[in-house]
Formats: sequence, structure tokens, C-alpha cells
Amino acid sequence: MDVSRPRLAPLAAPYSPQIADWFARVMPPGADPLVLFRTLAVNERVFSRVMAGGLLDRGSLTLRQRELVIDRTTWLCGSEYEWGVHVAFFGDRVGFGEAEVRWLCAADPVETGFAGEEKLLLRMCDELHRTSTVGDALWRELSDAYSPEQLVELVVLAGFYHLISFATNAFALPPEPFAARFAPV
Repeated sequence: MDVSRPRLAPLAAPYSPQIADWFARVMPPGADPLVLFRTLAVNERVFSRVMAGGLLDRGSLTLRQRELVIDRTTWLCGSEYEWGVHVAFFGDRVGFGEAEVRWLCAADPVETGFAGEEKLLLRMCDELHRTSTVGDALWRELSDAYSPEQLVELVVLAGFYHLISFATNAFALPPEPFAARFAPV
């Protein structure tokens, strides 16, 4: 797949008032909308529903917990586009050092230096990705560490970023100029 040129032309300005409003809400002032957002906006109905379903708002998880799930899921799905955007935007904010960024891409999360509860999140992402479910043993461990409200958010968050990964990969989106690239392990 040639990621130097996307399969769909991203929407170009001028944008409809609804699209312009979404872009203003999700992008820092003065920043151009992401290629992903402009590509999804080719279908305004789908774009508005995907944006309404986003889980980056303040929920039951910390930003670091959310980023662990998002980054691990997008790495597992091979979405360097989305992984790179998240590592670039949020990596420093959640305290990811160079080693932790590499660990996000490690074959076995148990072998990383993440703390125990964080390893559980990575293991959950791996198991969901591999089997589309969470086995009883891992579920018990997760239930001991996270509330029912958090468990719902964690599973749905991983699923949402599978959707986003499917889109970035199928559309062959090129990396954003500022984005991180997959870390060598």
C-alpha cells in the first residue's frame, strides 16, 4: 500500500458550517484539520457520527490509561497514522518517555517496564485484538483493578480505535508531518 498518497482525496476548504464547527472544536487554534478528519468529512453524516462517538473527553479513565489503550490498539492494528498522531499529541502529556513509547510496540506487554495495572490494559488490548473477547482469567484481574464503569469504557475505547485504525489503513492515509513513527523495539 502506498501511504504517500491517500486513496480518497480529503475534503478541501471551504467547509460546510457543520464541518467547520467540528474542526474548530477538535483542533488547536490555527492548526489545519487532520487528514483523517478531512477524509471522514467527505461523508458528512459518517464524520459527524464518528466525531460524536469519540472518547477523548473526560471519562472514567485517566488520560494516561486512555492513551495506553489507544496506542496499543492502533499499534496492534498497524495504524501508524493514528498511533503517530496520539504519541505526538499526548505522549509528553501522559509522561511517556522513550522507553515507554518503545514498550507500546513490544511483542509481549508482560516483558515491558509498565506498572502492573498498565500491563493489564495492554494485555486486554492484545486479547481483544487477537480473540475479539476477554477471557475469564484476565477479566478477573481487570475487575480487581478497574471499576465496572472503567471496564465498559476500556472495552469500547479499544473497539473504537479498531474502527479508526480500519479507516486510516483502508484509506492509506500518509503520516501527519508532526507525527511519531512506530518505535523500534
